[in-house]
Amino acid sequence: MTDLAARLSAIDERIADAARLAGRDPQEITRIVVTKFHPASLVRELAALGVGDVGENRQQELSAKTAELDDLDVRWHFIGQAQTNKAAAIRRSADAVHSVDRERLADALHRAAEDDAILDVLVQVNLTDDPGRGGVAPEAARALAEHVLTLPSLRLRGVMAVAPLDEDPAPAFARLRAISDDVRTVEPEATWISAGMTGDFVEAISAGATHLRIGSAITGPRPDRG
Repeated sequence: MTDLAARLSAIDERIADAARLAGRDPQEITRIVVTKFHPASLVRELAALGVGDVGENRQQELSAKTAELDDLDVRWHFIGQAQTNKAAAIRRSADAVHSVDRERLADALHRAAEDDAILDVLVQVNLTDDPGRGGVAPEAARALAEHVLTLPSLRLRGVMAVAPLDEDPAPAFARLRAISDDVRTVEPEATWISAGMTGDFVEAISAGATHLRIGSAITGPRPDRG
């Protein structure tokens, strides 16, 4: 077994254990492998190991990797902060965008639609008191979700958040679960909760996360970019 395969297997075992501890079926949880700064060749290795969901934080990397790996049967998740002027490029490459945090971005993604294509999107929620962090304020999440529902080329899948650095992740993810419940009152099909990374996915699973975003614990240390 390669190091990559061993790391992937170890994380999957931990996810399954956490799911069972929470009384959940591990099969209902999607593990997204975040390959930020890693070469496209690593994604190819991951796909050979059965990985079907890959995440990218930067539009340039997403565009380059999807172009190089267009023969792979993987689902590409854009999970980083998005600029409206890059919405068209993101839409061309992503199967799902987890980081819709304002109406202008939702509108830009909608305008970039080609043919009758539907893009899966999630409302990103800011669980901190820092307005500079990505995400809409919790009290505004429902209104943003309602706006997304007016854009026919977007399909509202659910909510996403990153746990605050200075807080126990469990209560933060509980707040996200409550926001998810509220969003589902306007769109019952918006069942995705994208939450949990290497250090806090156990708490995220306990709070109902359906999609985990895990990077270096699987991929290994990020390459030196300099």
